[in-house]
Amino acid sequence: MKQDMSSADVAAVVAELSAGPKSIIDAKIGKIYQPTNEEIRINLYVFHQGRDNLVIEAGKRIHLSKYIRASPKLPQAFPMLLRKYLMGGRIVSIEQHDFDRIVKIGIERGGIRSTLIVELFARGNVLIVDSENRIILPMNPVTLKDRRLRSGEIYELPEAQLSPLEARVSDLMEAFSRSTADIVRTIATKFNLGGVLAEEVCARAGIDKSKPSKEATEEDALRLCNAMHELFSPLFRTGAGEKGIRETESGVEAEAPELRPQHVKKEINGKLETFDVLPFDLIRYSGFEKEYFDSFNTALDEFFGKKALEQVEEVKEAQKKEKTLGVYERRLLQQEESLKKFEKEIEKNNILAETIYANYQIIEELFSVLNGARAKGYSWDEIRSILKQAKKTVPAAQKITNIDPRTGTITVDLEGKSVNLDIRKTVPQNAQEYYEKIKKFNKKKEGALKAIEDTRKAMEKKAVAKATKAGRKLQVSRKKHWYDRFRWFVSSDGFLVVGGRDADTNEEVFKKYLEKRDLVFHTQAPGAPLTIIKTGGKEVPKSTLQEAAQFAVSYSSLWKAGHFSGDCYLVKAEQVTKTPESGEYLRKGAFVIRGERNYFKDVPLGVAVGLELKGGETRVIGGPASAVRKHGDYILEIVPGSFNQNDISKKIYRIYVDELNDPRFVKQIASPDQIAMMIPPGESDLKSQKPERKREKVEYGEEYKTLEIEHEPEDSREGIKGEIEIRGVKKV
Repeated sequence: MKQDMSSADVAAVVAELSAGPKSIIDAKIGKIYQPTNEEIRINLYVFHQGRDNLVIEAGKRIHLSKYIRASPKLPQAFPMLLRKYLMGGRIVSIEQHDFDRIVKIGIERGGIRSTLIVELFARGNVLIVDSENRIILPMNPVTLKDRRLRSGEIYELPEAQLSPLEARVSDLMEAFSRSTADIVRTIATKFNLGGVLAEEVCARAGIDKSKPSKEATEEDALRLCNAMHELFSPLFRTGAGEKGIRETESGVEAEAPELRPQHVKKEINGKLETFDVLPFDLIRYSGFEKEYFDSFNTALDEFFGKKALEQVEEVKEAQKKEKTLGVYERRLLQQEESLKKFEKEIEKNNILAETIYANYQIIEELFSVLNGARAKGYSWDEIRSILKQAKKTVPAAQKITNIDPRTGTITVDLEGKSVNLDIRKTVPQNAQEYYEKIKKFNKKKEGALKAIEDTRKAMEKKAVAKATKAGRKLQVSRKKHWYDRFRWFVSSDGFLVVGGRDADTNEEVFKKYLEKRDLVFHTQAPGAPLTIIKTGGKEVPKSTLQEAAQFAVSYSSLWKAGHFSGDCYLVKAEQVTKTPESGEYLRKGAFVIRGERNYFKDVPLGVAVGLELKGGETRVIGGPASAVRKHGDYILEIVPGSFNQNDISKKIYRIYVDELNDPRFVKQIASPDQIAMMIPPGESDLKSQKPERKREKVEYGEEYKTLEIEHEPEDSREGIKGEIEIRGVKKV
């Protein structure tokens, strides 16, 4: 099944979008949406045609579409910035870069020219650049060895490849001389063709695709060159349908054929399904059923757009179904599906092994002929040629469908089944290969059956526990604390650590709660909580200092920026002041640090949330993982990622509901809003979907139920390297 557009597809769709009935030149840009992480949709008003939608999926597709995915209620930053620069502007150009999977859309707004660049290769990207080719914002910021796609950088195109539209014999011979692969792989990679079109070129040229590139002659190169020009000649026509011409090695030929947008279909799992979409006919698909379209945009939309919308509905249905299932039910469903796959593989390999024995004489005859030819020094190309001629007279030769020279294997059609055979082995040895596969899948089947039995036992145990707990509800015990409105945690050594949430609360922490005996942390970067350790006059261990440092960097702007480590420093309370230097002004939430600082370098970002269910309180807690593990249960670690604060909070809430099986209790102590207060601002991911649990019993007071908890806590924790000396400066 085709997954993304080829360079030829891009050329065809750009031709349609730049001229003719599907042209979007001079179209006015309306709102821009981002339905998924990799997809944007641009609402267009096309002159004399009305409204339309241009869908761009990075690394996959670009076309006009009527199949529209629902837009998120809260728009992301990228489409909002695109609206700022492009909304109300007009499209003045659309072009493909050098027959590569790169599309440049020129847009003019208020006399200012911008370019939307769409990359459809590899992971893909969408970027907006200014008139000086400087990146304003990329959808996916990337730093590679030879390219930096980040805001403020000059946009650099990837390394250029040879265009098959302009290929000459000399270009092919040079590519072949430098290649260690066969011909088909060389032209697929060096000329931006991809596998399907490279094989088509070889077929049209009458060249053995597996022939080593080093053995290619100038005659081979000429035939391949002409085949490329012939294959891509429909692209020489414009979208308006005007006559085009194409040039070959032998001269200039008039009038290129038209595009024939089409879906190619074949039987998949007993049903006729579309598996490829093309802008023109291919010889290799001449025997396949096809469906033709009036435009390539429509063909692409029916292939990619319709399927994308169907997948959204499938996901919704699966999610709806999954919500009705518990953890064990989902696990059992997956295990039963795996069991069915193993049973199918066992049946399939058993049939193939029996088929080999049923055709023992035919296979032995084939092996004798092929091994005899190899012993006489015939090359695989010569053997192929001989077999091709012999197919008319030797029935056994007709059964060979493919030969792989690298592995010495052949694929044979026996009784309508495709069987792979190694000519270096005997017939029984080949059958034994399939029996070995049966043994392997039988072992997997046994493992799956055991896993299913274990899951069913766990379900029964859970059902008994649930019945036992019926009618007894968890009690909420919650006290109010002065630090609840701030960011806070209790360190693994029992010290309270408090930080502001914003400029106002930073001021409040400083003015109301900072004492001379306290220690203060802050990051090198702006936008961080003023973090204080309430020492109570006690000596603070290194483990608490390290946790406070991680707390300070994790709840800072570094998280929102997507960093995974950061620097911060430690000072005494007396070094922090609101008194600026003469003639200077301090804004709200800003402070002056005087004196020497003790630095913590490359502190990893990361927090955790958990449920504190003992010690007289039931509440959600957050902070460094080591501290949360010390005081809480059901630990979930969080790192910078791709889910916003609201989504990750809801995700954690649902996990807690599934684990405790008491939505009322969880909502009271760990609602999504309460969880969100423990999560850094920005986008995050969970390190694991399953919470860590301590191996101990947790009592919920006299009326609470007792939970048997299964996790072994992680005792190892790295301390601070080096020593902290308040008066001196030492790097940590």
